[in-house]
Amino acid sequence: MKLTGGCYCKAIRYSYEGEIKAALQCHCRECQYITGGHPNAIVILDLDGFKYEKGTPASFKRSDLEKPVTRFFCPTCGTGIGTQTPARPGSMVVKVGTLDDPSVYKPKIAIFTVDKQAFHHIPDDVQAFERRPG
Repeated sequence: MKLTGGCYCKAIRYSYEGEIKAALQCHCRECQYITGGHPNAIVILDLDGFKYEKGTPASFKRSDLEKPVTRFFCPTCGTGIGTQTPARPGSMVVKVGTLDDPSVYKPKIAIFTVDKQAFHHIPDDVQAFERRPG
């Protein structure tokens, strides 16, 4: 599968060759901050197949956490591109909204529903977990 995407202002462009490893919603409180209140719609891709074709994203990593994630975003328009996390080494967690064709997103699970807000929607066919599934 070939995927392409980028930021709102087109300063960052990426491509991916490979299969989508997972498609999910994350309802954790941290993702709510990053999205502006909603769950994070994400796909998990193999880092080996992911590359930036144009531009260089800025990154942010919290210094007060033992195992922080690294968040990548466009330094011009601020669009969040994705994340690399110690919980998934060798992967790039990409925000679905940055895909040129977001219709490829078919969420299978919702995680961290312990933090779910009343206005969040989980489709009936999506398996939900209070935290990360074992």
